Amino acid sequence: MSALYDTIGVGYSHLRKPDSRIAKAIHRALGDAKSVLNVGAGTGSYEPTDRVVTALEPSAEMIRQRPQGLAKAYRGVAEALPFADLEFDAAMAVLTVHHWSDLRAGLLEMRRVAKGPLVILTFDPKSPYFWLADYLPEIAELDKPVMPELSAFDRVLGKTKVEIVPVPCDCTDGFLGAYWRRPHAYLDPRVRSAISTFAKIDDVSSALSRLADDLASGVWEERYAHLLSAESLDVGYRLVVAESA
Repeated sequence: MSALYDTIGVGYSHLRKPDSRIAKAIHRALGDAKSVLNVGAGTGSYEPTDRVVTALEPSAEMIRQRPQGLAKAYRGVAEALPFADLEFDAAMAVLTVHHWSDLRAGLLEMRRVAKGPLVILTFDPKSPYFWLADYLPEIAELDKPVMPELSAFDRVLGKTKVEIVPVPCDCTDGFLGAYWRRPHAYLDPRVRSAISTFAKIDDVSSALSRLADDLASGVWEERYAHLLSAESLDVGYRLVVAESA
């Protein structure tokens, strides 16, 4: 993960700006926790500013891009957190668990260091993929082996709560599903550079050519007309919350 984000993370902070509506759901799930550990913190997206936050991130490039004033960031991995037992009131992990080498170890480490809720934003590999998979079916093949099924969290942490996180049509955080109503964005190499899935596909030129042609001809708009008036869409993102230990 560190090597991947040291490469694709350049310019990440400009394209992956936290969306306030998603942030609200994450912060609500943290409850009244006063101290929070952010695991796989990246450039600091979704870290609450009204609590004491500690960040952990394996990529030096991502740490370098953290804005001044954010929490201190330590280099390290989820599977071996360098913190004491029950040191934090809560712990959070945002779109990162699919990069961990050992999900169980990382979750148990989060549980070890946090007295209160664990809040994890992830993607449900059993949810239907949105239209981009019609052009790039490789997405599903790449995601399914690495994206943990929601039942995996229950097996490690006990019964969790799962909340659907709809993605707004004007989402400011440029993750894979953010541009479901802005298809032209996927043609922009800068946008793709901040999405780890694209870094794993050898050649997207043919698929993107078909998308560009369909956009130019109006085929895309005709095929996906039902999306054009939607303000938000469930594209598979889920908030998993494990309550206090």
